[in-house]
Amino acid sequence: MSNFLNMLSEPTYIAARMVATTIETHFAEHLAEARLLGSSDLAIEPPAAIIEAIIDVAFWASLRKEEGRSPKISISLLPPYQANSPLVFGKPLRLTPHNLTKLAPAVESPGIHLGVWFENDELFVWGTTLQIPGICFVLEVVEPGLLVIKHSRIDGFGKFVNIAVLKGDVIKIIDEDNAALASCHALLNSLLGMPLPVFLNDSINVLVELSASMRVHGRGGLVLIVPNGSTEWQQSIIHPISYPVIPAFDGITQLIQQDPRERVKTSWQDGLRKAIDIVGGFTAVDGATIINRDYELIAFGTKIARSEVSTPVDQIVTTEPVVDGVAEFIHPGQNGGTRHLAAAQFVYDQRDAIALVASQDGHFTIFAWSAHFQMVHAHRIDILLL
Repeated sequence: MSNFLNMLSEPTYIAARMVATTIETHFAEHLAEARLLGSSDLAIEPPAAIIEAIIDVAFWASLRKEEGRSPKISISLLPPYQANSPLVFGKPLRLTPHNLTKLAPAVESPGIHLGVWFENDELFVWGTTLQIPGICFVLEVVEPGLLVIKHSRIDGFGKFVNIAVLKGDVIKIIDEDNAALASCHALLNSLLGMPLPVFLNDSINVLVELSASMRVHGRGGLVLIVPNGSTEWQQSIIHPISYPVIPAFDGITQLIQQDPRERVKTSWQDGLRKAIDIVGGFTAVDGATIINRDYELIAFGTKIARSEVSTPVDQIVTTEPVVDGVAEFIHPGQNGGTRHLAAAQFVYDQRDAIALVASQDGHFTIFAWSAHFQMVHAHRIDILLL
């Protein structure tokens, strides 16, 4: 290994060096914790020098084009023997911007990873794989200059866990412990009510998966999560409701409540993905999609109106889950467009509700009520969903 590290060329993308050690530490800690918990089929820890080299090559590849199109690539760091039924090239290819750009059209479909490993003093692409071990290093080239470093979940289900986002010279490290808000317990407490991703615990977070599904159609969307059995939220909706769902669609609910001992893992996960995507699809319809806390779809295409007994929301607090992030107190009109303003007003009026807003530009925000500040807390999480 030491000889290999000495043979690596000097990276020319400075952000690669700036984040490599932080990412190495992340993987070392999470893999060690997973092993203590008895997890198996785990990835091999990636060293900082290899992380740095992969980021460097991927960045320069992202700025190239093949037949007029920018590459979209998912790279996983693992040897072929750790992949399940991989496609292995007859001759490994050196990991270079040129080779990544040439291979990109073949691996644009979601779920396909280019397998990268090192041997004989060189990083190389050995083939492709659909399945990777738990907590495996993954780098996605999203668009020119935009890279996302993430890892797979232990149980293989759901969206990968984002660790860092690099956009040119802008580096955002995910603040998994909310350390940036540690000095303000009120903000930390309001985050507890939000459907945020977790890093190691692989319990399924339906609302995070729904958030990812909402971003896929690219039309933007608004989901209102209301208490079970409550009708108070209807005071903030224009009547009649255009598209009520009667009876409520409970496809997600049935699968979540199924006895884990009766689940056939693959078919159960596929069924849950499809049920989530069904609800996610309706968020593309103009208006708000309404679900309850059991994930039952109640209505879609609904219009929000300020409650007759309420006043216009005039200030919210905004945060982002990044290291060194700072909370801001702003007028809700500064936070986004009409969906954001409608979500803020709805949560201001219905304080036991939560709102999820996806913008057409990919931004994603969770709105919840902060009892301490007596105002709406908007937590922007698009960095977690890339």
